[in-house]
Amino acid sequence: MAKQVPARRLEGIDKNPWLEFVKLANENEAVNLGQGFPDFAPPKFATEAFQQAVSGDVMLNQYTRAFGHPPLVKILAKFFGKLLEQDLDPQKNVLVTVGAYGALFYAFQALVDEGDEVILIEPYFDCYEPMTKMAGGCPVFVPLRPASTYKGQLMSSGDWQLDPDELASKFTPRTKAIVINSPNNPLGKVFSRAELEIVANLCRKHDVLCISDEVYQWLVYDGKKHISIATLPGMWERTLTIGSAGKAFSVTGWKVGWTLGPDHLLKHLRTVHQNSLYHCPTQGQEAVFSNFERELKLFGQPDSYFVQLPEATQKSRDHMIESLLTVGMRPVIPQGTYFLIADISTFKEKMPDLPGSEGEAYDSRFIKWMIKNKGLVAIPVSAFYSSEQKKHFDHYIRFCYVKSDSTIKAMDDKLQQWKTELNG
Repeated sequence: MAKQVPARRLEGIDKNPWLEFVKLANENEAVNLGQGFPDFAPPKFATEAFQQAVSGDVMLNQYTRAFGHPPLVKILAKFFGKLLEQDLDPQKNVLVTVGAYGALFYAFQALVDEGDEVILIEPYFDCYEPMTKMAGGCPVFVPLRPASTYKGQLMSSGDWQLDPDELASKFTPRTKAIVINSPNNPLGKVFSRAELEIVANLCRKHDVLCISDEVYQWLVYDGKKHISIATLPGMWERTLTIGSAGKAFSVTGWKVGWTLGPDHLLKHLRTVHQNSLYHCPTQGQEAVFSNFERELKLFGQPDSYFVQLPEATQKSRDHMIESLLTVGMRPVIPQGTYFLIADISTFKEKMPDLPGSEGEAYDSRFIKWMIKNKGLVAIPVSAFYSSEQKKHFDHYIRFCYVKSDSTIKAMDDKLQQWKTELNG
């Protein structure tokens, strides 16, 4: 064809690291510690709720309210209203989406215009940059910088900090929004109240919106507390808070997410929704409603899944940290999420010239080598950085530790074999 086929907004965003590494993992029958999903059964109450939604009321096979199944938006308003310290109107302050991914896409499409600047904190979940560009916006990057640590002491994700002056310098008259992801993927950092207050002060000063990705809010460890930036003074009216049933109930395939926020912002996301997907699957929404109804009754109690899940995943986190240390990797202890990143600098020093395509980041080449030679899959942390910063952070790789006992054992076996080879 003589005419250009793809839209210009797709230029430079066609490659996706997940597709490439998942394909490699399948081809080599490697232990997949790269993708962020649990490979164990969801809680029984969740699957029973879905089974009931499928086999019960026949009308659940039909359309429900376009902007969210009525029982679900009511329970979300009630549940999160207490956490966000707001009297949420289910009709105006809650929008159900196809996963948090859908919520993010709506936010960028509805609020970011041609030439608007969006501040992204590095490392960032990789879809933020292409979604900004697809909306016509200009991503502006500011990195979390790791502090130096004593020799022999493992670093925490909390040791990675924003420079307040550097952050402030990124706000300009063209700044439309900033994206906050706490707990952060891939780093596992949980932003403190003091850090969020720095961001909030700048948002108020420059009249900037905040897109707050809080899908891992229940997965925080070591006594840390998740704080929603929307609860800080003057932030509710300028913040969209995004959540995920997939991460909350270990059912990532259900793809039920939501956005909470003031009506004057959310109404624009509803416009995008009604002119694109229009409607999310009814039965999944009904099942998520049942799950939240249960969690509301048990909130803060030992039987709550939101209490039990982080207790279990923290044990897996600690186990993986000890296992990775045996082969010379240096994990950064995450305060939250499914993930940890590990420093592979010692390998980079010993094996600097791994095969790979020209210009390919070292962490990407290392993982391909690791998949083929050690049978383990991770994700390169450089994939979570802008092109300018990739080279500075290509000595980290990301692992997912929210996995079944059998997967963790398979990892242990591979690492033990690797350790034997190193010592031999």
